[in-house]
Amino acid sequence: MSSLIRSFKLVLAPPHPAGRPFLLTAAVIAVIGKLLGRRFAWLSTGGTWFAAFCLYFFRDPKRVAPTRTGAVVAPADGHVVSIEEVAPPAELGIGTVPVCRVAIFLSVLDVHVNRMPVSATVTRTVYHHGRFLNASLDKASEQNERNALALRLADGRQMAVVQIAGLIARRILCDAIEGDSFVTGERFGIIRFGSRTDLYLPPGLRPLVSVGQRTIAGETVIAQL
Repeated sequence: MSSLIRSFKLVLAPPHPAGRPFLLTAAVIAVIGKLLGRRFAWLSTGGTWFAAFCLYFFRDPKRVAPTRTGAVVAPADGHVVSIEEVAPPAELGIGTVPVCRVAIFLSVLDVHVNRMPVSATVTRTVYHHGRFLNASLDKASEQNERNALALRLADGRQMAVVQIAGLIARRILCDAIEGDSFVTGERFGIIRFGSRTDLYLPPGLRPLVSVGQRTIAGETVIAQL
């Protein structure tokens, strides 16, 4: 019963502010179609269905971060598509030593709100114009449009999280700016439609998840500091 209640709360969660322009557009289309009469009933129906889709896609459910000290949580809902040892994004300037990168793919059915993986201060943000390849591909990390954040932990260690646009996504929104401090699980942005989020762990840290595992932003523990 608890899982059923959780599913209902997820579906009925209020929308993220980023969805308001789309919801307003859908409402206007539906009203115009209604006012124009039967000949334009399809317009009203289309607007209604589009509004329903936007309410579902932009849902922003509450999340409860783990209380244990040092937990690194998932920055996005989705499935882990790869775990590799690679150098952090060069544009962030946080070193060239290979670290563990956990890549999470988000389908259009997943919640797309991004959450901070750990309590940290944003030391740098870099937006990169790029392509719109399938976000599940490895080369999407380097070739796709993306927004990278460098994070400094309280103990001085550094890590990174990267929002990556996908085949359908055309808009990355990030509320974090350099100097901002966040707590674990706090919202910092959203990616519209199918996308990917990469998490670069501090050097020497190993993940507690595996490829194919489903993650919940702000709740699933990716690693332990």
